[in-house]
Amino acid sequence: MSTAKMSWPEVVGWPAAQAVTQVNTDRPDVAIEVLPSGTSVAPGFSSERVRVFFDGTGSVEATPTVG
Repeated sequence: MSTAKMSWPEVVGWPAAQAVTQVNTDRPDVAIEVLPSGTSVAPGFSSERVRVFFDGTGSVEATPTVG
């Protein structure tokens, strides 16, 4: 069973760049996609990806998760 971190609820409201730094510190093995909220993304799960969605002020809007 993996003990790797899978979600980052603590970064909601943070500036996107700061959130990316935190995710990268916790999980340097995943690719991080930084996207404006409402962006259409391809469906499907990837254990090697974390998407960080930010709002109009550049703050993280939703909990980033692996997938």
